[in-house]
Amino acid sequence: MEFPEEVLAHIFSYLSLWDRYSSSLVCRAWAETMTHPSVWYYTEVRCESGAENCGLQRFCQLLNMVKHLKIIVCQLKEVASRDMAVRVLNLAADGDNRLRKLCISCTGDFPLFYSGEDILRSIEAVLLNETSGLSLREVDFREMPFTLSDQLIRNVAHRSPELRKLYINNQTLVCNVASDTIQEVLASCPQLSVLGVFYASLSEKVLSELLSPQRAPFQLLELFCERSDKYVPCISNEFWGGLRKRHPSLAVNIILNHTLPARKFLKILQPDMPVRELELITYTYLVGEIQFVTTNYGPSLEKLVLQTTSSAELDSALVDLATCCPRLREIHCYCVVSLPVVQAFLSRCPLLWRYTLKTRKEPHPWTCTVLK
Repeated sequence: MEFPEEVLAHIFSYLSLWDRYSSSLVCRAWAETMTHPSVWYYTEVRCESGAENCGLQRFCQLLNMVKHLKIIVCQLKEVASRDMAVRVLNLAADGDNRLRKLCISCTGDFPLFYSGEDILRSIEAVLLNETSGLSLREVDFREMPFTLSDQLIRNVAHRSPELRKLYINNQTLVCNVASDTIQEVLASCPQLSVLGVFYASLSEKVLSELLSPQRAPFQLLELFCERSDKYVPCISNEFWGGLRKRHPSLAVNIILNHTLPARKFLKILQPDMPVRELELITYTYLVGEIQFVTTNYGPSLEKLVLQTTSSAELDSALVDLATCCPRLREIHCYCVVSLPVVQAFLSRCPLLWRYTLKTRKEPHPWTCTVLK
């Protein structure tokens, strides 16, 4: 049975680079179909093995067809995997590039003192290639754990004025992206509707760009809060109320890291902040914070992650939370809770599909339960 070329191309688009290479060796028809543009529209390159490198050598001339490119650098200690990532980026920088989405993800251990400068320079090369047709719509650096510079982010904005999504909240220890840079991004990219950023890079002055009457509807703000935020003025509740009025569909996903002093939590969290997903990663008591979440975020909250300390007061606060969160889809609590807490979430949260609630200690990492 012979498949039309369009059908084969659609099937091949789901294959890894190595599997595409293997399939192209089957017959001449398959090899010709492998050059179809739809095969390369979404492409993920795993920089981890010699096998994947064979696929890269075979198809390097086709990378300019890629619209959505994800590069996964596996085992950062392996020089070959990092070199392959640099090569993919350099190939993407050459020729008539039409890349629309770029995502870099890193896994494995870091080499000592490795700052990712080779990969960051290659990203700059992609952005600065004036001969290509590059105009990115989405950039995702959340899983690329290198300190990002103001210049890199400015280049993203200047080269891609039609940018819709930008994620630079990569949870590194240091945030080097200044608030002026984020303000410039918002001004240069009027269609930007999703922004992931360190809280330290924001201010009311920066976010005032979103209040412009000409601004496109803004949908999501992802925030990562860490130790440097103890020196940063907090965005006021009045400002959040104005932002929420200007963008009624706005949602906020926020992570408060354990390096942030606990006393700062309820200064950053404000009643009118439209929180959809919240992670409180600490090792202190969070009963007051959970009560605050129940009071203010119950109607909007869809995901809650807690790293805290067990207590009877915590159990009571969690039961109350379950009662007030009809849209909750995930709850992950990394401390032991009582059985009534588990029963409360299962019976009162109809949309719940995944949870981590343990009534006794288990070996870490704790596995979550998925409801079918």
